[in-house]
Formats: sequence, structure tokens, C-alpha cells
Amino acid sequence: MRLHLPMLDADPDSPFPDPRGALREPDGLLAFGGDLAPTRLLNAYRQGIFPWYSPGQPILWWSPDPRTVFASDGVHVSRRFARTLRTLDWTITADTAFDRVVAACADSPRRGQAGTWITPEMRGAYATLHQLGHAHAIEAWDGDALVGGLYGVAIGQMFFAESMFSAQSGGSKVALMALAAILCQWRWPLFDAQVESPHLLRMGASTISRAQFLQRIAVQTALPAPPGSWTTDIGPRDLRWLLGALGIATL
Repeated sequence: MRLHLPMLDADPDSPFPDPRGALREPDGLLAFGGDLAPTRLLNAYRQGIFPWYSPGQPILWWSPDPRTVFASDGVHVSRRFARTLRTLDWTITADTAFDRVVAACADSPRRGQAGTWITPEMRGAYATLHQLGHAHAIEAWDGDALVGGLYGVAIGQMFFAESMFSAQSGGSKVALMALAAILCQWRWPLFDAQVESPHLLRMGASTISRAQFLQRIAVQTALPAPPGSWTTDIGPRDLRWLLGALGIATL
């Protein structure tokens, strides 16, 4: 089957096609080409669009329908996992190991995928966004060992999660819980998880229509971001803080 897709030109300020015109199969494929310049990436996220492609492919741009999201106060934690967390001496930080988190996400095997979609070009692009203050990472540590984390892009009061990993069981869950707890404290009501998976749904994710998603991000991305840095505002924190922030008894 031949696909007829708009091709983005070399100007990073050139507009994206209307995401409502994305393909139904494969779901959400909108355009190809262009580059991963900061201006283009930020414009994409503001419009509910993100890059996702494999090595050897052109840059592919997506806006799926429906969209997977989390309410910041809606992350589910099982009683069993909460009991496990009470026995661990982990700490949570933000933006202290951004490049390591992205590298670990790139190296993590994914069910149903032969390789990684986080290409060296992608890693460089998000490292640049991080240096500019737009991309952030949440890290979970067991002593000096990085046991889990996630990264994504923040615009205004909207967070677009990109990927997460676990080096020890539960590492990515702790990072996701910490992100939700922090965004809830900041009163950011919703964050993006892109595409549904059984794991995300078990953690409390839900799906909304692309139209609803675009309405929500138009509001949240236009709101002012909080002053200060993620590093100083978020960490280091322990798991007792995390359970308390999520309203889970710590005794």
C-alpha cells in the first residue's frame, strides 16, 4: 500500500499539516521529513504531534487518535507494590542524569520491537531541548545506581512523556509515580503518554479523542511554567515522600 504523506521542508519554522488529517492506518501518521530542530520539535508538541521512526527511515511525525493520557492525580499503585516500596531505600531526583536516562531508554528492549526508535539523532535533539530548559528527566536511584527513569518535554503546564526504563523491577513505575505526584502538586492536570499499552492502562492511563487532547494542550501549553528548576524543586526525595504525596499510607 502506497501512502501519500505531506513532506516537511527544511525550514524548521514551516507549518505542520493539520493533525486532524492524520492517517487512520497506520494510526496517526501525519507527515515525514524535516528535521529535529528545537523550534520544529516545540511547534510539533504544541500541536499534539511527535516524531517516531526507526533507523533508516525518514523522520515520521504522528498524532494518533485516540491519545493516551494520565490525569496527574490518577496514577494507580497496587497495594502489593506500595508494600514493596516501603522496604526500599530509593531516592528520586530530576534532571541530574538526563543523558543517562535517555541512553537507558534507548538501550531497553521493547516487546514487539527489534530495535530502538531512539536514534542518535533523537538523543542529540532531546539533549539540546534539555539544555534549553524544555526537556526533563525523572530519575530513581538505589544508592548510586540508576534503577529507573523517564524523560519528556514540558511546555507551559503540559508534560509530554517520551519514554521510560527500568534497570530494577519497579524503576519505571517509581519514575512515573514521581512525575504524577510532582505535576499534581504543581496543578498540571493532565500529561501525555502518547500511545496506549497494557502497562500504562494498568497504571491508570486512559484514552481521549485527538480533538479533546488538542483542546486540552492548547490550554495547558499556554499557561506559565512555574519558576525555578526541576532539579531543586523536585529532589532529592525519598519513597516515603512519594507515597505520602500520592495519598498512600506510609505506616
